Amino acid sequence: MAIKETVSQFNIVEQAKKQGVPLWQSPQFLFVIMGIVIMASTVTSYVLGVRYIEDPQISLLLILGLTMGELVIAFLITQSFERLVEANRLKAEFVSIVSHQLRSPLTNLKWGLDFLMTGERVITKEQSMHLQILKENTARMNELVDDLLTVSRVEQGTMPFQRKEFSFEELLSHVLAEFQSFIQASNIELKIEKERIPPIFNDPSVTRHAMANLLDNAVRYAWGEHGAVPAGRKQKNYIKIRYRIDGSNLRFEIEDNGVGIPKEDQKYIFQKFFRSRNVVRRQTQGSGLGLYIVKSLVEKAGGTIGFTSEENKGSTFWFLLPAVKPAGSA
Repeated sequence: MAIKETVSQFNIVEQAKKQGVPLWQSPQFLFVIMGIVIMASTVTSYVLGVRYIEDPQISLLLILGLTMGELVIAFLITQSFERLVEANRLKAEFVSIVSHQLRSPLTNLKWGLDFLMTGERVITKEQSMHLQILKENTARMNELVDDLLTVSRVEQGTMPFQRKEFSFEELLSHVLAEFQSFIQASNIELKIEKERIPPIFNDPSVTRHAMANLLDNAVRYAWGEHGAVPAGRKQKNYIKIRYRIDGSNLRFEIEDNGVGIPKEDQKYIFQKFFRSRNVVRRQTQGSGLGLYIVKSLVEKAGGTIGFTSEENKGSTFWFLLPAVKPAGSA
């Protein structure tokens, strides 16, 4: 067993999977690269020593000293990387465990609130208002816990992906139905530019999550409170949805004329927990995890995502997902 474990330490790909990091971030991979660098520098030192140092003993001592120093440095760097990888793994496990533990009490709280707010129980208007506030905050906490669990699964590589054939237009209609009241309450005009889409082959949950998140952002970051148009702005808030087949991919776009993203913030927009300054100033609810999750899921499903935006004028977010079943797949 000990021999097997020792041999497995030299399997760089297996170690990277265990650590939940890409191959190039694995400490074992780094150690191999540094070993190659050390060997190359040792050979170079030998060639230079033979050429420029007359005493072979001095040349040998210099080469040995240089090699030992490089080995010690390589060992220390690798150990530091191993500690960082382990700390990252423990952090991901902690987030996953805490999120799972929070789910049960939040679900029970939601059921309790639903029970109090329905039926023939007599409650005052003030009590009803407080219960509604509790219900909204519970829903917000549930969303945050779900996002944290999704982040944990994506980073640990345990997020399930199920590619199959499905109707994109039917999936989109379900997403739009869920957001219909939110869009209407925000006084936003929804426009859809569509093409006939044949059944596509990918993960419907990834596609749905990406569409729902981008649509939620477009509505949430519209101008003004509840879609009110600021003074001097004549154009009504709108969202345009476009989709089509682009080669072997599905291309989906959402354009809005909302607050937009400042140019200096755009390079951070897909980072975890990042929220642009103009959004924070408007005190819009959000965790900063949505776009990070969408990007991670889309890329795991073989797609790409991007955007264009201008502050005070709006944004267009898009993603491409493979839509055709790979040749030779079952």
